[in-house]
Order: sequence, then structure tokens, then C-alpha cells
Amino acid sequence: MDSRPAADRVALGTALLGIAVFVVIAATRVPWEPVPGGVPAPVGAASVFSADEIARAEHFARWGRVWSWSSLVVSLAVAVWLGFGRAGRVWAERLPGWWWVRVLLAVTALTLVGRIVTLPFGIALRQLRLDEGLAAGTWSAWTLDLVKGEVVTVVSTSIAMIALVGCARRWPRMWPAIGGAVAAALVLAGSFAYPLVVEPLFNQFDKMPDGALRTEILALADEEQVEVDDVLIADASRRTTTLNAYVSGFGHTRRVVLYDTLVEDTPRAETLSVVAHELAHAKYDDVMTGTLLGAAGALVGVGLLGLLLPRRREGGTAGDPSGVVPGGIGIGAVPRILALAALATVISAPVQNGISRKIETRADQTALEVTRAPEAFVDLQRRLALRSHADPTPPAWSQWWFGSHPTVLERVALGRRDE
Repeated sequence: MDSRPAADRVALGTALLGIAVFVVIAATRVPWEPVPGGVPAPVGAASVFSADEIARAEHFARWGRVWSWSSLVVSLAVAVWLGFGRAGRVWAERLPGWWWVRVLLAVTALTLVGRIVTLPFGIALRQLRLDEGLAAGTWSAWTLDLVKGEVVTVVSTSIAMIALVGCARRWPRMWPAIGGAVAAALVLAGSFAYPLVVEPLFNQFDKMPDGALRTEILALADEEQVEVDDVLIADASRRTTTLNAYVSGFGHTRRVVLYDTLVEDTPRAETLSVVAHELAHAKYDDVMTGTLLGAAGALVGVGLLGLLLPRRREGGTAGDPSGVVPGGIGIGAVPRILALAALATVISAPVQNGISRKIETRADQTALEVTRAPEAFVDLQRRLALRSHADPTPPAWSQWWFGSHPTVLERVALGRRDE
């Protein structure tokens, strides 16, 4: 008896459940009207920046897009060629070892191929950032960070793929539902583990010494009713000259982290505006919102995989060394799964970034309400844009597709409305 109709029903049900969960979370936790009275129209670029500043930002943005978009196109092209062509499937099926070793080898090799083909664009982008004074550190340090990032990618992707293929081997007909639940759980676990496991790989964190700034930050946390375990300074200046801060962790592990560049180079009122914005994310549990949406998205993704992946013919057993199980998926499907995941990431970007912009706008509004310092907020947005050479007027379609934050002109308009 053909198991495909039954398996398809399971996959379709999993995808529909994920969509329903995503819609409910988005409807109840995303601030679709983040500013009372509506978001004001962007101000004119000339009212914030000089002509030279605008030209410099546009020059950097233009070449930054050339290198980053070229990298994206090439990586997708290679992923699709390996994922949907015969060569990738045959190569993966010929890998040696136990099935989980073969999955690990396939993920590692495909990740390295993706990095190698995009490395020239990454080098060009870093050189651009060096030329514009936005990057710091040696090429060897950059290379080490690159290697660390690839290791994190391989480990996290391998865990997900081994879990998925393992579910398919154990439950050939029910794997989309079980694998979807496991993928959602991994998203939740990863969100909790990231600040404790991954962040220390890239930065050293030192406790902010007692003083006026630390006292004011903790007072802001009290005003926003956010429990903070500590205030830390990250040694970000070893790789960048840009300014940033963030709040990471949950509950008793939550900490406010400031880049050392922010502490050293920014007026106190502007620093507090940054911190108030980040504390707002903690106040509204925005990290949890993103995590829950990601978990629902994982459920949708695995359900769709169950519909899109070709099934192998009946025959064989779960112990088959080929890694193929009746009605399930084989090791040869790993390149296709990764290709589909890469395509899904790009296709779903407008939804993810549209939600992110709403959340970021609410954090801006909260920072303005808590600090009651709109001038400092406006000055901060100008400073951040100048330090990062942010394009004040990015192409509308690019902002809609890739922009995770409001533009600097939108944020300045919000601050000036409260002046």
C-alpha cells in the first residue's frame, strides 16, 4: 500500500498547524500599531545630513549591496544546483559511515562549499568596511571569527539535520509532524543557549564598574520593570568602530551589554537612549516573540518539506546502511533540504523583517517615553547612521525585503514629533 497519501496528509496538517500558530502569535504579540496616533512620515535627508554625508553613505551602501547581494545570488545558485541536480544527491548518497556521520559530513561539506564560493564577496565587503573606517582588527582575527562562525553553523545545522533524518528513519509516515515538533523545540533551545554558548566565542565581556552610568542604566531597567542580572561591556572595538548595545538572556540570566565603542565615544544621554531601546525589547519579551515565531516557522518548514521532498520507493528497512527508509527520506535529500531552507529564508524575509520593523519602532517609542529626551534620541540616530554609513534613503523594495529596522529618517521623524 502506498504510504504517500497518508504521509502527505500528515505533512499538510503540520504545515497548516504551523501557519495557524504563527498567525496567532503574530496577532497577539506583534505591535501592529507601535506608535499612538500612527508613525510619522520620514523627514527629509537634507534636514539631518549634509550633502557630503549623504554622498558618502550612498557610496558605501551602493557597494555594500553589490557585494552582499552578489554573495546571496551565488550562494543560492550553488545551493540550488547541488540541491536539485543529480550530482549533489549522488555525491551525498556515496558518503561513508553510519547514517548520522554521513549527514554530518554532508552538512559540513555543503557549508564549506557555500562559504568558499562566497568568500571573495566577503573579503571585498570587509575591505570596503576597512576603507570606510567601519572595521577594525587584523585579517587573521577576521579569519578566526569566520572559522568560528562556520563551526557554529555546521554544529547547529547538523543537529537539526540529524534530528530530521532520524525522525524520517524512525517514523517514515509521521516524520513531518514529529520532526516539526523537534525542529520547533530546537529553535527554543537555541534561543536560550545562544547568549551563554555562542556569544562568548566572539567577544569578551567585562562587568561595568560601579559609577554614574551603571547606576542610571539600572534605574532605567527599574523604570521599565525589567529584571537585569548585570551590566557588561563587550570588547567590540577589536572588530568594529560602530556603536551598539543589546539585552540578552532570560530571567535571572538577563544582562545589558554595551559595546565598548558606545561607552567610550557617546554622550551619556545618547547612551541611555540606546539602553532604553534595548530594555524595551526585554520589557515586551521581544526575543521570546521572535523565538516563538521562529518555532512556528520551523513547524511550517518541516511540513512543507514533507510535501516537497521526493519519497523513495518502498523497500528496505530502517537499518538499511544506505540511509533510505520506506516512505522516508535518504541522505541524498540533505542537499535539497538545505537548498529549500536557503530559498525559504530569502522568500520569507519580507514577513520576518516587516515584523521586526514594528517591534523596533515600539522599542524606539518606549525609549522616548522613558528617557523623555527626544533631542538625545535624534542626535543618537544621526550618530549611529554616520558611524555605520547607513543609507538614509535605501530603495523602497530593498527596505521592504531586507530592512529589519526603520530607516534613520523614519526614526528621526519619530523623535522630532516628541520634541
